[in-house]
Amino acid sequence: MLDRLPQNLRSDALDNRERILTAARAVFAAEGLDVPMREIARHAGVGPATLYRHFPTKQALATEALAEQMYACHAVVEEGLADPDPWHGLCLVIEKLFELHARSRGFTTAFTSAFPHALDLAAIRAQALTSLAELARRAKDTGHLRPDFVLDDLMLMLMANGGLYGTSTNARVAASSRFAALAIRAFRA
Repeated sequence: MLDRLPQNLRSDALDNRERILTAARAVFAAEGLDVPMREIARHAGVGPATLYRHFPTKQALATEALAEQMYACHAVVEEGLADPDPWHGLCLVIEKLFELHARSRGFTTAFTSAFPHALDLAAIRAQALTSLAELARRAKDTGHLRPDFVLDDLMLMLMANGGLYGTSTNARVAASSRFAALAIRAFRA
């Protein structure tokens, strides 16, 4: 995990840091990455100076806050790659990625556009995309995936999935599940 705690933080500083990360995850999930830092500080119950002491830039905050989701995304792709049936594995990846992205608008932005440009997250994203390309190649070889499919097709669908709005997370996840099924049908040979 990217969670690199500064050395010798007092317990109150550690509590503030965790409150900031919890607030950032919630705000990024609900509103995306465009939310102002002051809004995150307000949700965390800390002042802007406290937030900036722990995370001098939004990129640093987003990197830390979204790391767990990036690792989860990579694990989903690796799970699909391990499936003995490449088409089934790809369908599983699409369904799980769409759900993961429906739960966090900020994560969708981070994954589809490589924001933040932090090396740690960029490397994980690159590994996930390399594995996903290999899975797609295998699915094409079985004849189940359209021969003209390119990875950008899936990225486009993920961006469209990120545009689904609902009154609740459950509503977004339900809509995302339906959209994943439509994407799978579109990708099928």
